[in-house]
Amino acid sequence: MKRKACAEVGIRSVDVDLPEDISELALVAEVHRLNADPAVHGILVQLPLPKHINEEKILSEISIEKDVDGFHPLNIGKLAMKGREPLFVPCTPKGCMELLSRSGVTVKGKRAVVVGRSNIVGLPVSLLLLKADATVSIVHSRTPDPESIVREADIVIAAAGQAMMIKGDWIKPGAAVIDVGTNSVDDPTRKSGYRLVGDVDFAEVSKIAGYLTPVPGGVGPMTVAMLLKNTVDGAKRGIVE
Repeated sequence: MKRKACAEVGIRSVDVDLPEDISELALVAEVHRLNADPAVHGILVQLPLPKHINEEKILSEISIEKDVDGFHPLNIGKLAMKGREPLFVPCTPKGCMELLSRSGVTVKGKRAVVVGRSNIVGLPVSLLLLKADATVSIVHSRTPDPESIVREADIVIAAAGQAMMIKGDWIKPGAAVIDVGTNSVDDPTRKSGYRLVGDVDFAEVSKIAGYLTPVPGGVGPMTVAMLLKNTVDGAKRGIVE
């Protein structure tokens, strides 16, 4: 999807396919090579990495000026601080905020609940909502009675990785619900034997929510679009400097 989107808008994308048993040292060297290449304006490491490689080490080796995924510790750190702006914001959280903005959903002063606390979505999207002046709660696997907290939300971001866990009676009428989850469930009627569903029970929640993103076809394309936007922003910064 990323390659296809790059081709559509005229961004040159380069794949670096490496063996699964590559050493951490060799992978770092590959990242450094791309850091030094002036023709490259964005670098992303496709996660998850093999178990023998330290993910944090690799992500922190990416030049902050080319961190189009927005996962560099300095970018996340600036995102967490008041009055600071990261060079890049993680793509899926950025896409969630864009969806709210383009749909005319007011974030300021609203109650937002994020379901899930991953480094990729839950944590950064909660920080973005906070920056946009929402009152934010995070629900996770150790939260008692999560539905009572979700039920208070004007905005729900579901990113827990649990198929259809959020039911209609969890949702406040008229709430904006963004479903980040992508889960495979068995479906013998499909040629593949499975279908993709979100973390939200679409059939139930669509009757209650004011806004609801579909799975697939909702957040996924937005994530790719934000990746391309980050890459263009990185290129512009590089040209100006």
